[in-house]
Amino acid sequence: MNRTIRFKLFLMMVLEFFIWGAWYPLIFGYLPSLGFTPSEQSWILSTFPLAAIVGMFFSNQFADRNFAAERFLSASHLIAGAAIISLVWTRSFWPFFGAMLVHCLLYVPTISIANSIAFTHMKDAQKEFGIVRMGGTIGWVLAAWPMTFILVDWEHVRATQTTGFVSYLGTVLGSGLTGPALQAGTKWTFVVAGVASLLLAGFSLTLPHTPPKRVTSGANKFAWLESLRLLAAPFILVLWIVTFIDSTVHNLFFNWTGTFLGTAQVAGGVGIPGNWIMPVMSIGQVAEILTMAILGMTLKRLGWRTTMILGIMGHAARFAVFAFFPEYKAAVILINIVHGVAYAFFFATVYIFVDEFFPKDVRASAQGLFNLMILGLGPLVANVIGPTLMGQTFKTTNGVDFRSLFLVPLSAAVFAAIVLALFFHPPQKRVEPVSART
Repeated sequence: MNRTIRFKLFLMMVLEFFIWGAWYPLIFGYLPSLGFTPSEQSWILSTFPLAAIVGMFFSNQFADRNFAAERFLSASHLIAGAAIISLVWTRSFWPFFGAMLVHCLLYVPTISIANSIAFTHMKDAQKEFGIVRMGGTIGWVLAAWPMTFILVDWEHVRATQTTGFVSYLGTVLGSGLTGPALQAGTKWTFVVAGVASLLLAGFSLTLPHTPPKRVTSGANKFAWLESLRLLAAPFILVLWIVTFIDSTVHNLFFNWTGTFLGTAQVAGGVGIPGNWIMPVMSIGQVAEILTMAILGMTLKRLGWRTTMILGIMGHAARFAVFAFFPEYKAAVILINIVHGVAYAFFFATVYIFVDEFFPKDVRASAQGLFNLMILGLGPLVANVIGPTLMGQTFKTTNGVDFRSLFLVPLSAAVFAAIVLALFFHPPQKRVEPVSART
C-alpha cells in the first residue's frame, strides 16, 4: 500500500472517530438539562447500540454488498452530519430522539465500512491495519480539545484584567463553564461532530474505489446465524458473557464520568471546569495508544486469560478511586490512564483472540458475534440503567451518592474477572464451528 493511500485511510479513521468522540462523552450530562426524564434519556442514549444491533443483522451486510463503500460512506456522513447538527436547536424529546436515531442509524454502519475500505486496500493487514486504526484513537483524543476553548465562561474572561497573550490564554483555559451554563454550552459539541461528519462526507469521495462485494453462490446471506453456532463451545460462551458484562461497565464510565468530574466537590464530585472534562476523559485514549504498543509482548508473556483479567480489573481500579477518593483531584485525573489499559487488554485482546483462534471462513462471523456485545447489547444495557441509577436510585437531596453509584460497576467488574479466571479455558488449537464438526 503506497503512502498516499495509507495517509488517506489514516485520515479517514481520524475523522470517523472524531465525530463520535466529539458528542458522546458530554451528552449524558446534557440530556437532563433539557428536562428529559430518565426513561426518555435512556431511549435517546440507546439509539447508538440499537443502530449497532441493526447494523449486524442488516445494514452492514446490505451496504457492503450493494454499494461502493466510499460512496456509502459519503452519503451516510452527509445525512448523519445534518441530523446531529439539528440537535443544537432541538429541545423536545421526539424531535431529539428522531434526529439522534437518524444520525446513529447512518453513522454506526460506517465504522464497519471504514474498516472494510481499509482492509480492501492493504497488502498486509497484520502490519498495516494497526497504524491506520491508530488514527481512530487519535481522532477521539483530538475531539476533546476544541472543547477547552468552546466551553469557556467568556463573561468571566472579559471581566478579568489581563495583559499579554500568555496571561489571556491562561485566563481562557482556566475559565471553564460549570453547572447549568456548562450543560447549555454542551450543544456546541453537536456542531463540532456535525462539521467533522460533513468534512468526511466530502473526503470520502477521494478515497480509493471499493466496489460492492456480491454474495457468491452458496454463501450464507445471513452470516450472523452461523455465528450463533459458535456459542456451543463453552469457553466461547463464557468469553461472550464476560464481554457483555465488561462492555456494560465500560459504557457506564461514559454515562457517569462527565457529570461526576463536573460536579462541585461539596456535592461529592471532583469540581473540574467544564472545558477540561473531555480532555481529562481523553487521557485514557492517549494511554490506549501506548498500551497497544506493548499488547503483543504482554500477550506472549501473560497469555490470553491473564491479559484480559488485567483489562477488566482496570475498570475496577478506576471506579474504586472514583468511589473512595473523589476529593483527590490528581488521583481521579491520573486513574483515567487505566481506561486505555482496560480497553486494549480486554477488548483489543478479544478481537485478536477471535482472529487467532477461528478459521478464516468463520472469523468475520465471530467478530460480529462479539461486536454485538461490545457495540450493541453492552452499551444498550448501560444506557438503559445508567440514567435511572444516577437520576433516581442513587439521587440524594444534595445531588448524587457517587460512592454507592460507582460500587455497582466496580462489583460487576470484579465478578467478571472471577468468572473469566475460573471458567475461561480455551483449547490449545483453533476451534472449528459446529457445522464443520457435524
